[in-house]
Amino acid sequence: MMRRRAVRDAPTLAAVDIEVGNEQNDVAVDAAGLASLAGSVLSAEGVHGPAELTLSFVDEAAMAALNGAHMGETGPTDVLAFPLDDPDEVRPVGMAALLGDIVVCPAVARRYAAEHGRSTEHELALLVVHGVLHVLGHDHAEPDEAALMAEHELRHLRAFLDPAFNR
Repeated sequence: MMRRRAVRDAPTLAAVDIEVGNEQNDVAVDAAGLASLAGSVLSAEGVHGPAELTLSFVDEAAMAALNGAHMGETGPTDVLAFPLDDPDEVRPVGMAALLGDIVVCPAVARRYAAEHGRSTEHELALLVVHGVLHVLGHDHAEPDEAALMAEHELRHLRAFLDPAFNR
């Protein structure tokens, strides 16, 4: 069952539109809350719009198909991010930056949460923050990049989710 809606955050984030879709029924997801978290991370990272981001929650079959098609990997993964526009690129007045798409698989997140001793809700939040950072150009291919990305993730999760969040 596909449910999509646009989420517009409070006035400070009014120019950032986040379209949310929950296309799975395996795990209960606070899609609006996670969209708000994504908006908070975008704002903290200096993205104030106009900008658009898509955040989708999918089942394992859909994630496995995306993972195979885009990453050449077999089976589902927890999160994929597809960056589009650079938010700092100059655009005509009023033209939104299309930041990209973040796709999360809550069923995989639930398994990873159990493995890491945290709640599914915290794991989903980590994946959303991780995806937003990827859309903004962060990577973790090299050790120094991974350390910087992990630092940003932890800072955002502690600021916007739980001051005691621990990786």
